[in-house]
Amino acid sequence: MKTYSATPAEIEKKWILIDAEGIVLGRLASIVAMRLRGKHKATFTPHMDMGDNVIIINAEKVQMTGKKREENFYWHTGHPGGIKSRTKAQILEGNHPERVVTQAVKRMLPGNKLARVQMTNLRVYAGTDHPHEAQSPDVLDVASMNKKNTRS
Repeated sequence: MKTYSATPAEIEKKWILIDAEGIVLGRLASIVAMRLRGKHKATFTPHMDMGDNVIIINAEKVQMTGKKREENFYWHTGHPGGIKSRTKAQILEGNHPERVVTQAVKRMLPGNKLARVQMTNLRVYAGTDHPHEAQSPDVLDVASMNKKNTRS
């Protein structure tokens, strides 16, 4: 029996909407990374862009456990000597709260060319409004997924 390998014509991409309000950042990022790669599909092929298009709303209301909000520092401009340290709390309260979620998801993906292509399928918005109503995305309830997996 041969190993199955999907072709570009066989790939079906869906649109998924995730509300990040009250969800822990790391758990949200791991679920979104799995959806972007397409590992939730039975036809997963590692070298193809199999993942779905993911829309995340309410990125400003994402939760973090412990003191990560105040103690984790970020940001680099990309230029030599361009470190500008800001806490996650400062970024979430600033002009671009979606960057925290985007960086968390990006760091959950492998560091290769395919991951950069898969990141183009992610759209993150700070509030509840998004311009993708025409795609009629399916709502993925991440909050109930986390409650099933946590220990009592």
